[in-house]
Amino acid sequence: MDEALEQAYRYCQELAKREAKNFYYGFILLPPTERRAIYASYAFARGCDDIVDDDLAPEEKIGRLAQYREMLTQALNGAPSSPVFLALADAVHRYRIPQTYFYQLLDGVQMDLTVHRYPTFTELRRYCYGVASTVGLISIEVFGYRGGEQARRYAEELGIALQLTNILRDVREDARRDRIYIPQDELERFGCPEADISAGVPSAAFRRLMQFQVERAREYFARGRKLLPLLPYRSRPCTAALQAIYRRILERIAADPARVLRERVALSGREKLALAGRELVRSLAP
Repeated sequence: MDEALEQAYRYCQELAKREAKNFYYGFILLPPTERRAIYASYAFARGCDDIVDDDLAPEEKIGRLAQYREMLTQALNGAPSSPVFLALADAVHRYRIPQTYFYQLLDGVQMDLTVHRYPTFTELRRYCYGVASTVGLISIEVFGYRGGEQARRYAEELGIALQLTNILRDVREDARRDRIYIPQDELERFGCPEADISAGVPSAAFRRLMQFQVERAREYFARGRKLLPLLPYRSRPCTAALQAIYRRILERIAADPARVLRERVALSGREKLALAGRELVRSLAP
């Protein structure tokens, strides 16, 4: 590996170590070559998120995402314009990752700029696929897997489980930014006005709504966990650790749904390390 490419991968690693609060605890369980490819993929996804979260006018964000999309195309055609794209292009070609996943990720991220409400879960699921399932699908191409389409379906569903957990954890913060990810028909069904979420009102209706959302996320976790036996032993701990960390966050929300209106539900670094270690032992056991 030449020096420029080595430096590009190191840049992605440092970015992931600094920004990937939950994912990094899974990344460190991977073999070194796979870890580098995942760092590059994470750095690309982080760049997408940073554009959306930046303090810019929506039109400017859309323009910057279009530029980012063009930079992706140039990199995949052999002309990377930054360390992230240099590392990413190498990882894509080395592991033969379908390029469409990266464009679908960009499409999903752009929805945050144009869609602030989701009428039904069908529309929300499409968003979750774009911003989360694509990451899982990219990852298993790096890891390797058996089971073909079945494994890809489980990776997709695990990604949705992780994103649904993010949505529940950040429900009040998102509402204050005029983003409501919980489907509109379900808010209506449970009698929970958006204003109650923004104001942090822990009503009985809100608690029932949250329990319904938690049960859906649990179902996706249960299906997504079926991916683990289809992954190689060397890669399995990473996915298992991420699943365990997010599932623990979900269960804390389930225990006290109103907590998300008071604070951001999170795990300590020690808890994440303990879960990662536990899943490492479990995943490698015969």
